[in-house]
Amino acid sequence: MKNQCFNPYLPSYEYIPDGEPYVFGDRLYVYGSHDRFNGKLFCMNNYVCWSAPVNDLSDWRYEGVIYKKNQDPMNKLGLYQMYAPDVAKGKDGRYYLYYTVMFQSVISVAVCDTPAGTYEFYGYVGYPDGRKLSNSSGDPFLFDPGVLVDDDGSVYLYSGFAPRKGVPRFLKDGRNGHLKADM
Repeated sequence: MKNQCFNPYLPSYEYIPDGEPYVFGDRLYVYGSHDRFNGKLFCMNNYVCWSAPVNDLSDWRYEGVIYKKNQDPMNKLGLYQMYAPDVAKGKDGRYYLYYTVMFQSVISVAVCDTPAGTYEFYGYVGYPDGRKLSNSSGDPFLFDPGVLVDDDGSVYLYSGFAPRKGVPRFLKDGRNGHLKADM
């Protein structure tokens, strides 16, 4: 290591509050939502990527904008925020960016041939019959997807979620002391 590495590890003008670090090859890549300085909301900017050699975490490099908000067909005008993304390397050697767009309870996917290149819209996570995951009435509202590719190549997709109708109140059930949602 040439220099001491410390927090914040990115420049003071960069706001990636929920960075997802991944090692691909000999570099560590950080992906995440992208806040704007003095922004009135979270996640207002396009996705960017930063990387550093695994043997020198003081040598960060700005990889540039990797995906723009208006690339998603559900956000053609780019008006809605994109929440915390996650990236996984597929069996085909390509890199898949999983993300959600504000007000859309679907998980979108973009793809790229390199970890920090320009990602292109790929599609939506869905069922074999073509229905989008969690896009039906009564389904939970999905956001901040997380992807795990296991050692055996199995892919697991996780998501934060919330009910579609408001935020539940949690009540203590007097019989067993457990919390239950009152929606």
